[in-house]
Amino acid sequence: SLCAAPFLMDDPRAAALFPRDAIARARRYHQALRGGLGAYQDSKGNAAICDEVCDFIQRRDGGFRPDPSDIFLTNGASDGVKLLLQTIIRDGRDGVLVPIPQYPLYSAAVALYGGTLVGYHLDEQAGWALSMDSLQAALDGARAEGVRVRAIVCINPGNPTGQCLGLEQLQALIRFAHENSLVLMADEVYQENIYGRVPFVSCYEAMCSMGAPYADDQELVSFHSISKGAAGECGLRGGYFHLSNVDAGVRANLYKIVSINLSPCVPGMVALGCYINPPRPGDASYEAHQKERSAIIRSMKRRARLMSDAFNALPGVSCQLVDGAMYAFPRVALPPRAVDEARQRGLAPDTLYCLELLEYAGIAATPGSSFEQEDGTYHFRTSILPPEAGFVGLLELFRAFHLDFMQTYGGLQNNRDAPAKAQLPNSGAGQLAPVALSKL
Repeated sequence: SLCAAPFLMDDPRAAALFPRDAIARARRYHQALRGGLGAYQDSKGNAAICDEVCDFIQRRDGGFRPDPSDIFLTNGASDGVKLLLQTIIRDGRDGVLVPIPQYPLYSAAVALYGGTLVGYHLDEQAGWALSMDSLQAALDGARAEGVRVRAIVCINPGNPTGQCLGLEQLQALIRFAHENSLVLMADEVYQENIYGRVPFVSCYEAMCSMGAPYADDQELVSFHSISKGAAGECGLRGGYFHLSNVDAGVRANLYKIVSINLSPCVPGMVALGCYINPPRPGDASYEAHQKERSAIIRSMKRRARLMSDAFNALPGVSCQLVDGAMYAFPRVALPPRAVDEARQRGLAPDTLYCLELLEYAGIAATPGSSFEQEDGTYHFRTSILPPEAGFVGLLELFRAFHLDFMQTYGGLQNNRDAPAKAQLPNSGAGQLAPVALSKL
């Protein structure tokens, strides 16, 4: 706010509205930005905020610190992902390994740039863990068809699957990428959204801790964003990517490409600096900031567990525990009659399920077929973001729908659990008020 209206910094009333450390930080940013939020900055991002990114990585990763020249600030992580895919893909024979289920950004961008998506299936029964056998089979199959696989994507914590990869799995992935001369793209935008069993470890820390040859030679590009975590500032468009062991010539060409757009979004840069470099102990803002930020994450952790437990209590539904990110990705055993009905309508079966969920309950979910999935399985993605105050009621509404759906299509052995039609939320104008349980 102070950077957007810098005259407030010198207003005598500002001290009553803004903490001292916020005013001091705004002065530093305003001086570093040389022209303020309305001025173009360096095409790879303002140097002062690139330094803050390096400080953040050093604190997070046990002292391993990148060089600021390897940091590119971007308009959210998506712009960085698209830039790297555009750089990697030359023609239709170039392939990129992407986890299945996958976030549609990757399939769309690979198609846009004319490459080949090579899917490797995560192991659902092991909590959506990385399967090295599946990974090797996907690589071998693609190469047998003449695809030149050039990169591998890792989404950790997972979207849409909600898993968090442990250190051993990350190290196995790094060894695999190194042995097969693959650029490793680590999508780590949900790194603050961690709820339980597995702590977050960055690919950069895992790689650096392995020593030579991986720490010195493995090409790695890591992505982060202000759109997730406790911030959720997706409209401000702030993010970065970090190059590790990438040839200087490649880095120079990436700089040329980002220069086409002149400058990343400057308010997003400032928001990124605030997010990754929060108030420290002793700062005037520290206690209030810690209280608010930790309360958001604790609430999301409670909602993640409530949602996992609620889905697992339903007949025909299984859901891996949500360890990270913002989503659950439950599997639904759809009755044959429902599958037949969907095919008659020209729909994927889980699309039929999600459409009927919307009609019955006003809840929007995304069918698993949108993310790719193992043949013969059906899923849907939901987010844990609806407010906690109404969360249990929302889950009860979902339960009512599911039991009604299963009874309608013959998926229940008896109708003992069949509910009466639930009272649906109303907008007050006679129309259903959709509940956004899905976040694109």
